[in-house]
Amino acid sequence: MTPTLITETKPEDWTYISEGGATIVFSYRGPHNVQFSDHVLRLRKVAHGSSDNTLLDTNSEQPDDPMIAFQENIISKLVPSEFLPSLAMVVLDEDWLRSLIILRDGDRPAERRQTDQIDVRRTKGVLATDLIGGMPIAMEIKPKWGFLPTEYHLSPETVDLKTGTCRFCMHTSFRMEQGAVGTTYCPLDLFSSDETRVRKALGALWAGWYESNGSLNNLRFFVQGRMTKPDDDHSVQLLAHFFTADGSTDVQNLRQSFTSVLAQALLDSPVLSLLSTLQRTLDVLDVEGLSKLYIQTLPDFPYNGLGSSVPDPSMEEWKDFVKIYHSDYHSWNHTVPSPRHLRHYLMAYLLSATFKDCSIIIWPKSTQVCSFDVTIIDMDIKSMDRLGKWERLDRKIVEHYKSSGSQRRCIDSQRCTRMCCCSLASNVAYRYI
Repeated sequence: MTPTLITETKPEDWTYISEGGATIVFSYRGPHNVQFSDHVLRLRKVAHGSSDNTLLDTNSEQPDDPMIAFQENIISKLVPSEFLPSLAMVVLDEDWLRSLIILRDGDRPAERRQTDQIDVRRTKGVLATDLIGGMPIAMEIKPKWGFLPTEYHLSPETVDLKTGTCRFCMHTSFRMEQGAVGTTYCPLDLFSSDETRVRKALGALWAGWYESNGSLNNLRFFVQGRMTKPDDDHSVQLLAHFFTADGSTDVQNLRQSFTSVLAQALLDSPVLSLLSTLQRTLDVLDVEGLSKLYIQTLPDFPYNGLGSSVPDPSMEEWKDFVKIYHSDYHSWNHTVPSPRHLRHYLMAYLLSATFKDCSIIIWPKSTQVCSFDVTIIDMDIKSMDRLGKWERLDRKIVEHYKSSGSQRRCIDSQRCTRMCCCSLASNVAYRYI
């Protein structure tokens, strides 16, 4: 099969859309091309001054971006294809990428430009379905953690906090103490399947977007293929014409119309319920329980943090794990986890992190407001070396929240007993194989 070459397009055919911590996304706007039209280009980034990309040998064959194989072999066994974008490999060119940087780097947020850039030594990128560029409007929501942990593996010092306040709300408090913009959004409201609470969550997301002038990334609006901010009067006017009957740009009226329309779209879709189920059933121990099991299983090794010196799973190991998740995993006694299952629990936690960190794109099936599709994006493989960082961050967040004296309580309406929840996940997952 002849590979798709990025040099079949010009750098000026691509428009900057958005970016995350690891990748940057461009939308194709050039002449009609069967391979590129209605697609976005997802490129890996590298920190300024980083030596990471020196490991890439541009004179030898580099593997395809792992995101492609991970979705094809792992994610697609857990999530129906109708909720996933198509992904394909594209061959890159260093000179082409440098030209793209010159053309489009100025479109990136200043704080991003100061931190990293496109990794020009990569020889392969990802083409994905364009869910934004061909639409008059699209919305991206990063839902985050949709559950509270069970008490089984939590310490006496953390059990009341962690089972009463969700991780996102505690993390928000922690970030605000460090000077970050705050939000009243609680993921458990969004995941609740209760219309009143879903509207509340969407209202909080809107308020965070509006009050931060679009700097918070839990809600993003894209109008005519470009990310828009509240101070863009033209784009806000187009939002108003889409969401309201009279095209009113009154902030409160627009917010109410947005929450009403989006709440119904999310309640009609199984995506949030699926994400919540996958998150909670893959993270059955919490990072605290995972750490205890790690120490118990490897008592003769010096403890340098969770996951230290543990090799990342191969794709074959991931395939085997998904088979186990669909079968034996749900019959294990997770309240007393077996040391022989340590590696599987580590992998489960990594996979849960993928679903905690993903985004959903909500886009209209037509020009009519009443009909939307929901697609899950940004499902990268997480590495074992992240576990130690997450363990330390968890400790800092909980310690801060405890010392702050905050009293916020989050309600997990989807919470159930261990066996009930795992049976639900098994039944849901089996339908998608």
